Amino acid sequence: MTDTLAEKTCTPCRGGVPPLTRDEAQRFQAQAPDWELGDDAHRIQRSFRCRNFRDALALVQDIGELAETEGHHPDISFGWGYVTVSLSTKKIKGLHENDFIMASKIDWVLDRSGPSTASSDGANPLPIK
Repeated sequence: MTDTLAEKTCTPCRGGVPPLTRDEAQRFQAQAPDWELGDDAHRIQRSFRCRNFRDALALVQDIGELAETEGHHPDISFGWGYVTVSLSTKKIKGLHENDFIMASKIDWVLDRSGPSTASSDGANPLPIK
């Protein structure tokens, strides 16, 4: 049986492998459908709306902890009411399976209940569509 991306672990990418093609990236994206392909399929990105700055910061902290655990670090921008996460593998200047694993795990973090990922009224951050 095939593992879902969220069940896998990011593996170190040492470079020297080609980035995913657009077709390959689209196949992985099926397991992370809320993430958008960008930069000619060399990056994936997702934005979230939060109720305030504190909730945005808490979400960034949760994603940061996950990134440290996985050894795969996204670019994150945030401010009052929003968090934007962008993933690509810098060593290969494009997308790798690890980017989709990390995206799936970030989605899992958002789906679970917990005080640090929830807004002050108990609601989870909302994806920006």
